[in-house]
Amino acid sequence: MTFLLGIWDYLLVFLLAAVPWFEIGLIIPVSILAGMNAFWVAILAFSGNLLTVYLLIIFFDRLKGWFLRKKKKEQNDQEDAGRYARANRMWEKYGVSGLLLAGPLITGSHIAAGAAILFGAAKRRALYWSTISLGLWTIVFTVASIYGIGWFTDINL
Repeated sequence: MTFLLGIWDYLLVFLLAAVPWFEIGLIIPVSILAGMNAFWVAILAFSGNLLTVYLLIIFFDRLKGWFLRKKKKEQNDQEDAGRYARANRMWEKYGVSGLLLAGPLITGSHIAAGAAILFGAAKRRALYWSTISLGLWTIVFTVASIYGIGWFTDINL
């Protein structure tokens, strides 16, 4: 029975990583801190986040139409406007690779991917750089979480 409960924990990692507001930078450390296996947390968080980023990039044209209709009904949301402004500055300075490599840390991977397509990046290029970026950041967050938790548990208070 404990085995089945563990499966649900890992499924939750996958699902939460797929949600735009729960990025890998939050899911990985929290899951590892909770005592979950770092390897499986990294694989599932990467997969969940990448799945929704891929879906966003592939179906961007349809999502763009929905988003524009939604925005006409609502006035500007300041938080989203600020994130897109940061994404636009990244785009102008570093292009598609810079925006998508820094995206998970600066704006979030979903906003970075959407902004890259919105700013004119080819879908194939956005998919490539999103995969590279999420892979690198997954490794960074996983290693930092493992060593960070180890560092905190070694402190004698």
